[in-house]
Amino acid sequence: MIPISHPSPTLAQLRAFLAVADHLHFREAAASLRMSQPALSGAVAALEETLHTQLVERTTRKVLLTPAGERVALHAARVLKAVDDLLDEVADSRGPFSGPAHLGVIPTVAPYVLPVLLPMFTRHFPRLRPTVQEAKTETILRELREGRLDMVLLALPTEAGGVVEEPLYDEDFLLAVPAGHPLADGSGPLEREVLKDLDIVLLNQGHCLREQAIDVCREVGARATATTYATSLPTLVQLVAGGLGVTLIPESTVPVETGKGVPLALRRFSAPAPHRTIGLAYRASSSRAVEYGLLAAAVRTAIATSHLPVRIVRDHSERARPGASAGGPPSAGGTGRPAGAGRDAAP
Repeated sequence: MIPISHPSPTLAQLRAFLAVADHLHFREAAASLRMSQPALSGAVAALEETLHTQLVERTTRKVLLTPAGERVALHAARVLKAVDDLLDEVADSRGPFSGPAHLGVIPTVAPYVLPVLLPMFTRHFPRLRPTVQEAKTETILRELREGRLDMVLLALPTEAGGVVEEPLYDEDFLLAVPAGHPLADGSGPLEREVLKDLDIVLLNQGHCLREQAIDVCREVGARATATTYATSLPTLVQLVAGGLGVTLIPESTVPVETGKGVPLALRRFSAPAPHRTIGLAYRASSSRAVEYGLLAAAVRTAIATSHLPVRIVRDHSERARPGASAGGPPSAGGTGRPAGAGRDAAP
């Protein structure tokens, strides 16, 4: 690598020389660059001095490139094209909702919400280039803090410093039991205390859904006593269907996980039902924080107009009913708040 203190060609010198190489005439090259002929000649001479080689052969009638000049012309064209591309890309990225956007999503949200969000991004933000990383909460929060992710979709609150949380929707937990279970035939809502007498199957360590289920159990003095654990929600559902226990599942997952003839029964809890809040989080220091707040509003709209059985979080105090429309373009107001700010408690 050439030391930074070593004299290097300037872009102006390369542009001047490339114009001469294209026109093979100093006067015409100067005219194409809207500069004086002496200035052009000086730039080419300075480039030759920097490179310690002769690039052009000057005759009384025309200009010829030396063998070294022909090679330099090829490299100069590539360098200037790369610089022009860089400037164009930076100018393009300065526009709102454009360029790459790296999104992290927890596994108990990704399969159920991304089919709604990704088509919305394509339709309404065609210049945005989203990428998706599915991982547990701890991983995507770390990636967010270290700058490898721009936004994360996860359960709130995160209690992570320097992060803005945009609540998107609330969803209830349902009790999933095997089809032949004594609770499978009932229709009315259950009290949470019923959990005290059940063997509860959980996800493995690291899944926030596991911690939320444990919190619900702890509230009523129940404990998850089952020794069987699952690494994914689909596996968890199959374990319950196979009679290895019962579990709590978010309502948004029901259409996907129980719509395949799975021998499973679902029961609701009495109000106030245990629930979780899903939101979008991003670094408060991000230069695109305002854009991400507006994207959160667009995500609320997309989810509200989908068929997901959730309650859209419209602002800090009002919650919409499932399926309610949130039509209209996203406003700049948003509901973003720094992590740790006052909020409704979520299990």
